[in-house]
Amino acid sequence: MSKTYGVGIMGAGNISSAYLKLAPLFKGIEVRAIADISSDAAKARAEEFNVAAQSPDELLANSEVDVIVNLTIPDAHYRVTKDIISAGKHAYSEKPLVLTLEEGEDLRAAAAAQNVQVGCAPDTFLGGAHQQARALVDEGAIGRIVSGTCHVMNFGLEHWHPNPDFFFKPGAGPVLDIGPYYVANLINLIGPVKRVTAMSGMARDKREISSEPRRGEFVTVETPTTIHAVMEFHNGALVTLSASWDIEAHDHRNMEIYGTNGTLFVPDPNFFGGELILARRNGVRETVDPWKHPLGVPNWERPNGPPFANYRTAGLADMMLSIEAGRKPRCSLETTLHGVDIMTSILKSGETGKAITLTTTCERPDALGPVEAQALLV
Repeated sequence: MSKTYGVGIMGAGNISSAYLKLAPLFKGIEVRAIADISSDAAKARAEEFNVAAQSPDELLANSEVDVIVNLTIPDAHYRVTKDIISAGKHAYSEKPLVLTLEEGEDLRAAAAAQNVQVGCAPDTFLGGAHQQARALVDEGAIGRIVSGTCHVMNFGLEHWHPNPDFFFKPGAGPVLDIGPYYVANLINLIGPVKRVTAMSGMARDKREISSEPRRGEFVTVETPTTIHAVMEFHNGALVTLSASWDIEAHDHRNMEIYGTNGTLFVPDPNFFGGELILARRNGVRETVDPWKHPLGVPNWERPNGPPFANYRTAGLADMMLSIEAGRKPRCSLETTLHGVDIMTSILKSGETGKAITLTTTCERPDALGPVEAQALLV
């Protein structure tokens, strides 16, 4: 990459520290400023990482910033990304990009008018384990994919997040909050979805916060917290997605992909790495030796347990590289909008009880093998 793009971050919450820590790993991008509606929050994060603290309006007008990463709450994603586009800057958003397909189509039109790129997380499907799974699928290791299951189930976020309210409002819930990781990886492995059907509900209408500093307060639940869906892919595969924040414990694997000649047990799509297991037609399972993929190397410490692979910002770096390369970014607006269509249609099906045929489609993102991944890194 011949140019270094100036990066601004809009939103100084929890996730901003990961972007600020990991951006220096990647070529062609440099974080230069951070903004937040709370000037104190922006200042604290700016001082921590030695970047400029600005107001949102100042960041939008900053001539040294070429692309802004939108880390605001989901309900503000559409408005903030629209402001970024209107300022003539490229935009990269945390998931979900928008809360309705109509908002997404408006961003598509605005981006085209301004000739800017718009991309969106998650980029975890670019991780070593998931790209190795992609390579196995593409080489026919399990034959033609015919089915699969995904399970993202736990007891919610109010037991650890300091301000969990927005997770239980429309625009969040387990499908729109955690579902993007699973949907993005399914598109990566299988391709676009044709039709969905679902049922949904919630275990309680109020949930008690057990985290500090608001222990004992209650959150009102305004969106389904248990959803069971079936997705019919254009290739004919039928994949079940179970997403719930009402489950104390379970024994389901995160993702299983079933082919005519075998099964792939895929690690949690919320992470870049993990153990990949392959079972062939005889049913014997074997742990796949991890390939030497740079986005699968453990680099992030955790309080309890071994380090793990974390390369947030890979999607942003790939998007900026794609501008000079003249190709579609892997975390593209097209793929993101199809993901939004899938997830909002699942929620609508759960509400109406009707199967829904999607109005969007996309191509599978280009694979990111070890060589291509290394090209993103400093």
